[in-house]
Amino acid sequence: MAGYDNHKVLDCGSSLLELPFGDEVEDVFEKLPDHLLIEILVRVPNLDWSAAALVRKRWAVIFKSDALWQSALRHRWPKVEWGKRWPGPIGRGSSKRRYTALHLSKCLFNLGENNGDIDEVAGHAYLFLKEQLESATPLTYNLLHGTIIDQFLACGKSGSAAQDLASQIWLAVIDNMDGTERTFHLLMRIEEEWEVFFPHVLQWKLLERLFKLSRLLTLEGYMLEN
Repeated sequence: MAGYDNHKVLDCGSSLLELPFGDEVEDVFEKLPDHLLIEILVRVPNLDWSAAALVRKRWAVIFKSDALWQSALRHRWPKVEWGKRWPGPIGRGSSKRRYTALHLSKCLFNLGENNGDIDEVAGHAYLFLKEQLESATPLTYNLLHGTIIDQFLACGKSGSAAQDLASQIWLAVIDNMDGTERTFHLLMRIEEEWEVFFPHVLQWKLLERLFKLSRLLTLEGYMLEN
């Protein structure tokens, strides 16, 4: 690209939000084609992406594009599969959803190395369960649990491994629920309505979470009254 040193442009990604955005710098970024701007933006730390999307209207549009999320996937996880068929009942979705699933999996689970698609599958299972529990008309809890197990089985895991992974998904979702009265009643329903064998680790986590929420809500009610 005439007039620019591409390597220097790409190297500025990590400190992009700290640049003194005068007319000259703004003019440089305005003249960059989308594909080069995307290569810069995907190198900005994840925590700064929301702020970066607010810098310029064009950047906000780019952050909504599939091209950016495809590039982010390739940059962060260069070994991610593209052409391989996605097995099982839980859909893979857009590039943005795939990136979100992988990011969540790396943050929430310790699945080791060389797990193939399992890192991404775990992230998608987490999103699926969380969205279903937040839905006004979720599937039954037994069906949700069975769907997650079926997803891991479809990816080659044994029955016991699939059961263990499904329990990890439930534990992560329960751990990351909001501390609200709605969550308390939801967890109560899960504990009361589960009709099949309930793994002990999940039973204890539910009881622990219910106890902590009960104390929190009682304290909040006391503070409001006084």
